[in-house]
Parts: sequence; structure tokens; C-alpha cells
Amino acid sequence: MGNNRNKRLFRKGERIELNIIDLAFGGKGIAKIPTEDGDFVCFVDNSLPGQKVLASVHKCKKKHAECKLVEVLEKSKEEVETPYQMIPGAPYAQLPIQLQEQNKKNTCFQLFKRIGKIEDLETKYDEFISSPEVWHYRNKMEYSFSAIRYDFDVKGDIDEFAFGFKHRGTWWMVEDLEKDSGLFDAELENAFPILKDFFMRANLSPWHPPKKEGFLRFLVARKSYVENKLLLNLVTTSAELDRFDMEAFVKLLKTILGNRFAGLLHTINDSIGDRIQATDGNCTLIYGEDKIVENLLGLNFEISMQSFFQTNPKCAEKLYTKVIEYVKCTQDKQEVVLDLFCGTGTIGQLIAAQLPNIQVIGVDIVPEAITDAKKNAKRNNINGLKFFATDVGKFLQEYPQYKGTISTVVLDPPRAGISPKTLKKVVQLNAKRLVYVSCNPATQARDTEYLVNSGYQLIKLSLVDQFPHTSHVESIVLFEKQ
Repeated sequence: MGNNRNKRLFRKGERIELNIIDLAFGGKGIAKIPTEDGDFVCFVDNSLPGQKVLASVHKCKKKHAECKLVEVLEKSKEEVETPYQMIPGAPYAQLPIQLQEQNKKNTCFQLFKRIGKIEDLETKYDEFISSPEVWHYRNKMEYSFSAIRYDFDVKGDIDEFAFGFKHRGTWWMVEDLEKDSGLFDAELENAFPILKDFFMRANLSPWHPPKKEGFLRFLVARKSYVENKLLLNLVTTSAELDRFDMEAFVKLLKTILGNRFAGLLHTINDSIGDRIQATDGNCTLIYGEDKIVENLLGLNFEISMQSFFQTNPKCAEKLYTKVIEYVKCTQDKQEVVLDLFCGTGTIGQLIAAQLPNIQVIGVDIVPEAITDAKKNAKRNNINGLKFFATDVGKFLQEYPQYKGTISTVVLDPPRAGISPKTLKKVVQLNAKRLVYVSCNPATQARDTEYLVNSGYQLIKLSLVDQFPHTSHVESIVLFEKQ
């Protein structure tokens, strides 16, 4: 009996058919399987209530399993048709945007109540900020080449040239992109059959992931909405470079994009790792410019192919406007707003430009980011803004003149959230208020419990739909010291 009690219901990699009945945070559908010991719960990423799915077991415990979506066998009755090609990166594209937003709000509320221990969240809730553009909102997209194509008819892989997006849950198969996905740029994506035909006619080999060989690896595109231009980066190995007609490729891009074609970079990456950046090679400007310009709330930002920049710039304006609204609590010239994890200084610049009577300082541990931040601020002629490359824990020791002056701390950490050690240092800054921006409400809810126990009260919470048709949502929380 003891062995049966400890036996797992499924093996890792096993494929099972499930009926999704509910939704958990992160776009994980919930399915329940009755057993003698009660319901066994399966969490399936990127699935919806009402769907019947084929899922692959990733982790299996005694009472639940984490699964990856392989295929939707039957659609939910809530789903609608769209004129765009369905792609792995937009699993909810056929769900009306109002339902997407409601699901995101509901699951975030569950997180802050369960993990953050905020019982009266409804009284703190400010608003849900929708994306101004539901379609064609992204300013960056990465496309993959592969010698192994996912075939929807055979529901498996076949040895053929493929150019598009990696099939969900795999690293070797690619789904051909045959028309506009509705997420990025229609003109470029509708031309993908032409681009694929160009490479195949040139007899250039796509990357073969299992064999770690081939020539064509990635095509990366960045878009400026203010300029309406595209910057492209073709990533290849050096294997067939002598046979590649780069001039013909540039000519083709000019034909497709016209004066929207800002520039082409060529990255040679001979490392076997599945990454775009060249660790064993170089990046060369082939044509045009190596940067594009984007505008946020009246400020211009130069964006290179490697730069971090908000993926949905029009919605980012709304996000930053809400951050500035929460920061506006302070208007005292003697007080300071500290922008932690400032990166290249986007938030700090916008605060300083919108609230010129406030002193703003940006702190980041990465020196290169601070160098870029200073350049951006100079380009935009922003005064009253200073940047420091240092660790948050050492900041007041190295710059004691700011001790006791910091009224507001703006936090915009990476997806993993703030480490407990760093969060403790933030609390020790003893700021009157914190404005915490997060691309992962789960880690923010975790940090909320610590901040509340450290004397901060959650005053307001807003949610921002930066990524329609995905499970991702951003959250902005205003905390005040009690």
C-alpha cells in the first residue's frame, strides 16, 4: 500500500488529453482528474477554460502535475476567429480582449490575496490599463530558421526548411510563418513566403538544432513607431558565407519595405548555443543605420539591436504616466526620487521631464547601463537628473549627502523580482513611499508581504496589459510608510 501511495500518476514526458475547467495565474489552465484520494490537478500553460488539450507532463507530484501545451484539440466556445495566423507566442489571440483582461485581473487578485496577504484589495484597486493597440503593438520580434518543420497535418516534425516561430515547447521544430501574425509588422510578415523562397533558391541551409550545423539561424526585427521604420539583424554561421549574396538580400528588403527599411546588420554566430548574440563571431552593419529612434511622452530614445526597450511603446506611455501619477505625491524640492534598477534611465528621464521641481537620481549596478542613461539624458536635455553606478546597499555610504532626503523610491526590477537581501536594503532607505513596477505580479505579491511586515501599506494597485494575447500583465503598486 505504501508503494501505491507514493506512486506518481504520470511519468515525465507522458502525453495526456485534458479538459480545462479553470484558470490560474500565468495563463495556466486547470484540469482535474478524479482519483480515490481526491482530485488530481493538472496545470497546463497557455490553455483556456472550455478547451480540450493534448498536454505533455513536465513535472509530476503526488497531488498535481505541471504540463506543457502540445495542441488544442477542441476550442473553447468563447474563442473567435481572427484574420491573422495563429502563432505560439500569442496563445489567446482568439479570445476576446475583454475576457483576456478579466482573466488577468482575476488571477492577479488571487495572487495578492493569497501570497501578498492583502485581504481588502478591492478597496486598493485603482484601474486596469488596456493596451492602446490590441494588434500590431510589438516593436521587436525574433524569427527562427530550422531544418525541421512542425507539420500540423501529421502533428509532428518533418525534415524541411522552416522559417518562422519555434513550435511551442520545443527547441528544434519551427512553424512556418506564412502571413501576418497580428503582433508585429504586417508588411514584413506577409512577405515571409518571399523571403523563404529567396533563401531556398540560393540553396542556403537552415540551422539543424540536433546536429548543431547549418547557415541560417535567426532574423531579428526592431520597429520604430514614430519613424515607421524597421531595423533588421540576420544571424548566420560562417559555414556558407562565401555563397551568400548579401547585396541581393538587401535589394529584396528594399523592394519589400521601401523607405521603411532603416538598416541591416549581419551577425556571425558560430557557437552551438541557441542564442542570437555572437559569443563566437561578430556583428557588422551591412546597410543603412544601426539604430532607430522611438519617442515616449515627448522624449526621444535611440534604440540599437541589443538595447532593452519596452516592447509595447504606446502602452508603455500609459504605464509610465501612471508611475508619474503615483510619484506626484511629493512636490518638495528638498526631497529626492530614487529610481532603482534604472537601466538606461527611461523612467528617471520621464519623471524628471514631467516633474521638473523634483530631484531624480538613478541607480543601477551595471556601469554600461549608467553610461547609456547619461547619454540619453543629455540627448533629451534633461536637467535635475543624476545617475550613479553602484549597489543599492552601498549607495548611502558612498553618497551620504542623500541620507534622509529620499522621499520616494521607484522600483522596476527584472522578472525574478527583488532578492530578499536587496529588498531589505530598500527598506533601510526609509523612504516615505515606494512605487513598485513589476512585469511579474507573482514575485511582486511575494515582496508585498515583506514590505507590509516592514511597515509599508499598500495604497493603490493598477494593472497594465502590455502584452495582449499572452498571459503576461504588468502591475504598479504604491506603498506608503506607516
